[in-house]
Amino acid sequence: MRRPKKYEAGEATQYISRRAALRKLQLSLNDFRRLCILKGVYPREPKHRRRAQKGSSEIKILYHTKDIRFLLHEPIVWTLRDYKIFAKKSGRDRAIKDFRNLKRRLALFPEIKLDHIVKERYPTFIDALKDLDDCLTLLFLFSTFPSLHLIPREQSNLCRRLTIEFLHYVIASKSLRKVFISIKGYYFQAEIKGQKVTWIVPHYYPFKPQSRQEVDFKVMSIFVEFYTIMLGFTNFRLYHGLNLAYPPQFPSTMLQDNADTLKDETSFVSERICALNFDLLRTDKVQEDEEEPDIDMELLEQDGDSKRIIKMKQEAQEVARLRTLFKGLKFFINREVPREPLVIIIRSFGGKVSWDSSVFSGSTYDESDESITHQIVDRPSLSTQYISRDYIQPQWVFDCVNQRQLLPTNKYFLGEQLPPHLSPFVDAKRDTYIPPEEKALHDPSLIETHAQSEDESDEEETVANEEDDTVEQELLDAQLQRAYQQETAEYKKYGGPDGVNEDEEDSDGEDFNDEDQESSDEEEELDEQTKRLQEERKKMSVQSGKVHKVNKRQLHKAEVDEHRLQARMVKPRHRNLFRKLIREKQTKEKEEWLLRKKRRNIDSDTKEAKKLAKREARKAAAAAAAAASQLGGK
Repeated sequence: MRRPKKYEAGEATQYISRRAALRKLQLSLNDFRRLCILKGVYPREPKHRRRAQKGSSEIKILYHTKDIRFLLHEPIVWTLRDYKIFAKKSGRDRAIKDFRNLKRRLALFPEIKLDHIVKERYPTFIDALKDLDDCLTLLFLFSTFPSLHLIPREQSNLCRRLTIEFLHYVIASKSLRKVFISIKGYYFQAEIKGQKVTWIVPHYYPFKPQSRQEVDFKVMSIFVEFYTIMLGFTNFRLYHGLNLAYPPQFPSTMLQDNADTLKDETSFVSERICALNFDLLRTDKVQEDEEEPDIDMELLEQDGDSKRIIKMKQEAQEVARLRTLFKGLKFFINREVPREPLVIIIRSFGGKVSWDSSVFSGSTYDESDESITHQIVDRPSLSTQYISRDYIQPQWVFDCVNQRQLLPTNKYFLGEQLPPHLSPFVDAKRDTYIPPEEKALHDPSLIETHAQSEDESDEEETVANEEDDTVEQELLDAQLQRAYQQETAEYKKYGGPDGVNEDEEDSDGEDFNDEDQESSDEEEELDEQTKRLQEERKKMSVQSGKVHKVNKRQLHKAEVDEHRLQARMVKPRHRNLFRKLIREKQTKEKEEWLLRKKRRNIDSDTKEAKKLAKREARKAAAAAAAAASQLGGK
């Protein structure tokens, strides 16, 4: 039996460097990178890098050998090689000015087909929905780009059309569940076929070209090339599941890339929003309201004792109410408000929405319509207002969706300071800092206490006035108590109830000492019994609790000693991991402490501002009263 040589088996044969993979596949670096992105093959980190690199100490990019062997049988490899041949032959024809042959070759340009790769990477439809988050986020980003050096106009137009189709499905199926505004953009989460899909729609800003090439748009465009095929298949399947015609038929004036729309960026964006405000054609006559719910309630009632079934029932009822949250409401959006996220949210929950037709196209009714219930405004005041509608800020729509109910509009009026916008994507039972507003949402009993904490500043001044009265009353009670004690002491010392001195009673009753001694012994025995009974009653009675003061120094010392004991018990090979865990714990505690400190500073600042405002109001009222009295005296 031949003895195997070093690096002929084991980890050295499981990995291959990128240079060796390029030689094996006979591809250039750009083609290899493109092939790996399309097929989903990524570099790997070996457990022992020195063994995997056959004794070499330099850092190399390594791949699994089986992945490179898998790429050898891919038909795209032959298409990429045809690109090389096409480039050489077309370059030769261009050099010798053989334009007839060049035209023939351009007609036979090799095209890559990615349909089989989508089916290969996602065997089932649910697998494709699970991987839809990155796909949607990237396509929504590219749909806002203009024509760049490495991003052709056709690619951004395709991204725009596919994202609008997906948003129309979300609106038609009413599958939107959570929304949130952040610095990155607008977060949306929809529940499709039982899978939660989350994506980001970026804020609209005019595109500014970058002078430095910090972002590799070429690599991103390769991902977009694959994701457009994937989202096209997904939209086709989703539309047919709702009996909607695919591709959707938009009005002829929309999504047409004319010279005017390509020049003006605002009209380019407004057409996209305009396309979201139209209903889609259906292949059947069933209306949206007659669609069956996702969960059959009759089947759940058969096994109604289980906690899990009860929770599913409650969730199904909440979702059914959420789907028709804005049903019967009509919204009008002012020109300063970003329209795209609001149109998506309002239409996803059964509401109707419109805007100023003189500024943007696609409006369905004017501002003068008396049936409008809510007008969304993002300015401190309006010149003309209607009594029949509520004027609210845009955050009201987002908070209503996250809390799954129509909130009171008084906190969202024009010029009002908005309540904090809480994220619905965080865990309610997390160990980190939780704001008091979020605690009040999950625990209704905390709502009153939180409201009282805001009104504490109003009561402080009244309490200060009451404290003076209580101090005077306590002083008076102490004087009365002292006088009563002196009176009782004099009573015991100088006289009984008839005013006779106790010494005289002792001298007059010397003849009866024996009888008194016997009676006193009996009384002592009775007193002892009564004392025992009183002590037992005291033990059985309910007493007020005593405040136990916690020594923080002793607690901190005990925690430090416990931590040192844990560190000693850790094995040497696990010490780095233990230190990492302790470091993470310390950073979390520090972040929580900083958030609490920040909240305390904010609360103190708001209280001081309220106090100053009240003082100024009182001064103004006093000055007005004084001026009125002077006028009355004259």
